[in-house]
Amino acid sequence: MKVKIQRDECISCGTCVDVCPEFFELSGDDNFSQVLEPYRISGDLSRGEPPPELEERIQEAADLCPVQIIHLS
Repeated sequence: MKVKIQRDECISCGTCVDVCPEFFELSGDDNFSQVLEPYRISGDLSRGEPPPELEERIQEAADLCPVQIIHLS
């Protein structure tokens, strides 16, 4: 699974962090959702590759995001 966050459309509600804090965090700089450093692809805050054990919760976070900016492939 690969995750892409459209950070520029994030409303900083924190739902993704509430559902899966092992993968998502709110940035200290702009308060937008981002991927935790260990899971980032090429250091990109908006792209990540989670371990299989987090995939179900990441899917839940994507489904619950009120602005639907978390995309999975």
